[in-house]
Parts: sequence; C-alpha cells; structure tokens
Amino acid sequence: MSVQRQLTNERMSQIVTHNGTVYLSGQVGDDMNADVGQQTRETLANIERLLDLAGTDKSRVLSATIYLKDIDAQFQAMNAVWDQWLPKGSAPARATVQAKLCEPEILVEISIVAALP
Repeated sequence: MSVQRQLTNERMSQIVTHNGTVYLSGQVGDDMNADVGQQTRETLANIERLLDLAGTDKSRVLSATIYLKDIDAQFQAMNAVWDQWLPKGSAPARATVQAKLCEPEILVEISIVAALP
C-alpha cells in the first residue's frame, strides 16, 4: 500500500493517507489574538478544508487529540464549539490534554485521524 503525502515540507506533511486512513498534522487557528472559542472555530475550519482536500469529511473522523494551553479555563469554551461542529452520531475517540504549545498565543491545537469513504 502506498503512502500519499500532501502539503509537505522538509519537516512535516499536513496530510498523510495510507490504507484508507487520513492523518492530519496538528492544526491551529489563524488569529492568535482570538479567544479559545474563536481559535477552535478557525482550527476546525482548517481541519474541514484538509479533510476535503484528502477526499473525506468530518463525519468520518475516527480519532481526535485536542491540546489546550489551560484545560481548566478553556475546556468548556472549546467543547461548546466542538459540539456544534461535530455531526450528530459521529463522535470519534477523543483525548483532551493540557500542553505547552509551540507559541504562547496558541490556545488550542487539534490533530485528527479520519477514514476515507
């Protein structure tokens, strides 16, 4: 089975597809001055765009790992956006952890594994 990589640079690929599964690198929002709700909305929009480019969609998400800068302060606001974004009946396996992210302005990062149709 071949491995396909999209949006690749010397360090990473945004999308890797293998054996009917799509792996997305960790995604963040665009506005680093926004609150966690807005950063989550932007992050999920970026994820949708990448899933579409890979040939799948958010209803086929298998697993999500969500990294929050401050889980105590941000978990509810992130979940409010996540719950609106996720199609009913499509809840993936999920882990949410607190993490020191690569830039201090980043409040949320999400990585996704999804199935191809």
